[in-house]
Amino acid sequence: MAVASPYPLIDIPEVDTWTFLFESKRDFADDKVIFLDPTTFRQYTYHELKQTAIAFGHALRSQWNWKKDDCIGFYSPNCVDTPALTLGAFWAGAVVSPANPAYTAAELAFQLKDSGAKALITQAPCLKVASEAAKIAKIPQNRILLIGDERSSQVQHFSQFISSAKNSPLSKRVPCKPSEMCFLVYSSGTTGLPKGVMLTHRNTIVNLLQTDSVQTDLTHDGGVDGKGDTVIAVLPFYHVYGLQYEILYMVHLGLKVVILSAFTPDAFCQAVQDHKVTFGYLVPPIILFLAKSPLVDKYSLRSLTSGMSAAAPLATDLVEGVYNRLGLRVKQAYGLSECAPAITTMEINDWRTKIGSVGKVLPNQIVKIMSEDERLLSTGSDGEIWVQGPNVFPGYLNNPTATANCMTPDGFFKTGDIGHFDKDGYLYITDRKKELIKYKGFQVAPAELEGLLIGHPKIGDACVLGVYEESQATELPKAFLVKSEAAKDHDDLVLAKEMHEWISRQVAHHKRLRGGICFVEAIPKSAAGKILRRVLRDQIKITEGKNGQVKSKL
Repeated sequence: MAVASPYPLIDIPEVDTWTFLFESKRDFADDKVIFLDPTTFRQYTYHELKQTAIAFGHALRSQWNWKKDDCIGFYSPNCVDTPALTLGAFWAGAVVSPANPAYTAAELAFQLKDSGAKALITQAPCLKVASEAAKIAKIPQNRILLIGDERSSQVQHFSQFISSAKNSPLSKRVPCKPSEMCFLVYSSGTTGLPKGVMLTHRNTIVNLLQTDSVQTDLTHDGGVDGKGDTVIAVLPFYHVYGLQYEILYMVHLGLKVVILSAFTPDAFCQAVQDHKVTFGYLVPPIILFLAKSPLVDKYSLRSLTSGMSAAAPLATDLVEGVYNRLGLRVKQAYGLSECAPAITTMEINDWRTKIGSVGKVLPNQIVKIMSEDERLLSTGSDGEIWVQGPNVFPGYLNNPTATANCMTPDGFFKTGDIGHFDKDGYLYITDRKKELIKYKGFQVAPAELEGLLIGHPKIGDACVLGVYEESQATELPKAFLVKSEAAKDHDDLVLAKEMHEWISRQVAHHKRLRGGICFVEAIPKSAAGKILRRVLRDQIKITEGKNGQVKSKL
C-alpha cells in the first residue's frame, strides 16, 4: 500500500541552513544558552554560537582561501565546540563530513580521500590517528585544528585560528542554493566500504520542519523551572541522528542542550540529575540501561519525563519498564541517513497506545510497502519500505551504481527495511531486509525475537543471528544473550534450557531458537545503538576456529 502523510503539507523555504537558523524569525533571546558542557561548564549562548561561527567561517575564507563546496572533516567525540564550527563551515559555504572517532587511521583516511576533505577538525586525544590519516589523505598538518579544552604544540587550536584572522578584512558569507550539499555523512558500511550520503540544505531544513509538525513535548515554557526544556545530547554528532536533532534542531528551537562526549552510565545520570534534563534523544541500549540497571536508583532522574528512541528497534517491554520505573515516556521514530533522517515519528500522546509503532508518515512524504517482486502490499502485510519526499537524499557521492540500485525512476528510495502499516496508518518496523533469517522458506525477524528475550527478567540484552546448518540446508535462529544482574550466577546450561523452553512457548514453530543459545559478556553495538551483527559473526568465527565450537563466553 502507498501511504501519504496525514499531516498538512508544509511550505519549504528556498534558503540555506545558515539563513534558516540565523536569519529567520525566532521566539527566544540572544542570551539563551543553547550548548553546555556539564564537565567544564563551558557554554554557548545563541549569540555566542552565531558570532563564533561567523568568526570561524571568516578565518576559513581569509586564512585558507576556502572555496564554496570545499569539504571539511570532523573526527572527534561530542564536543561543545562542534556546533559552532559546523555552522561556521556552513557560513563559508563548506560541506561538513563527520567521521566516527573510533575509526582507525586507514578508515579515517578512506573517508577523507573519498570526501575530498581539505581540512580536519579533531581533539587532542584523537590527534595521533587524525595526523596519520591526514598524511595518507594528503591533508597538510597545518590544516588540522583542535577543539575542546586540550592544546597541542603540533597543531593550532581553533581559537588561535580565529584570532589569526582578526585583522583580515571581513569576508562575506557564502550563500548556498537549497539543492547544494551541506552534509556528507557516511553509511555504516555493513556490506562493504562506507558510502558517502549526500544531504542538501533542503534535505536538512525540510526534516526539521517535518519534525515540527509532530513536536509538542519540547517548549520554551517547559522544563522544571518553566524556562524551557533541557535536552541531553549523548548521541554521536558524527551520526545524522545526532547532527540533526541535537545540533540543528536545538538551534532552531532555542533550547538548552547538555552535551556528553559519550554515554557512560554515571555521567549520563549525573547530568540528568544536576541539570534537570527533561528530554533525551536516545537509543535502545540507553533505554535498556534506564529500565534495568540498579545504578539508576542512586540518582534522581524524575525530571526526565519524555524521550525519543530511534536508530534500532525498541522492545515493548522496555517502553513499559522505563515508564513504570521513572515515569519516562518514550516515543519512537524511524529514519535513515538517506532521509535526513526521519521518515516517521510518533506523537508523544501515542507513546502508550501504539507501543511498537514508529509513528505516522511525516509531512510531504509518501511511503510504500513493497513485495520482493515489487508489488504494492496491503495493510498489515510486511514488505520493504520505500519512501519519496523532499527529505530524501540525491544520492551517494561518486557511486552512481549504488544510487541507481536504491532509487526508483520516480524518486522512491528503497530503504532495505521491512515493515507494515496498521489500519490507522501507523508504521511498524519488522527488520532489516538483509537481516531476515530464512528458515526452510519461512522468514524470521531477529528484532522480534530480540524484543521478547530482552523482556525476560533474566536477560539483560540479546542478539539473534541466522547460522547456516548444512545438514538441513537452511539457516537456524541462534540467540546470543547477556545475563541480567539478577541471573549473573545462574548456570549457563540450565538457563539456556530454561530460555529455550520459554521462547518456544512465545513464538510460532518456525521462529524457535533451533540454532541454540550462547551467553556472551556483551552485545557489540554501534554508537547509534545498532547491533553490530557482522562483528558478532566475526567473533564467532574466531572462537570456532580456535576451539572448534562456540563457548559460553565470547
